[in-house]
Amino acid sequence: MQQAGDVSARAMFGGYGLYFHDLQHGKIMFALVANDILYFKTDSGNRPDFERRDLPAFSYRNKDKTYNMSYHRAPEEVFDDPDEMQQWVNSALGAALRAKKTGRRDQQ
Repeated sequence: MQQAGDVSARAMFGGYGLYFHDLQHGKIMFALVANDILYFKTDSGNRPDFERRDLPAFSYRNKDKTYNMSYHRAPEEVFDDPDEMQQWVNSALGAALRAKKTGRRDQQ
């Protein structure tokens, strides 16, 4: 993910949110890590790519309700191929930027 630009992590959800930083957009959360699993930001533009591969959404339970978030599990091949990782990071950044423009929350 180093090729993506300036990236930082912040503790959240019992895991970490991954943020991209640039002067034009500021700080944008594009991924999260929970239970040692990487999830990328999704929306209607890139979610079908994850669904075609049966990659589950990140979810958590609060009291009696389960919440599915707009982050989906990263495909395994991204960990072996930097070019593949870059493609999926770019897709997640696109989803994060679209969400930032519309002010949408991260729940599906």
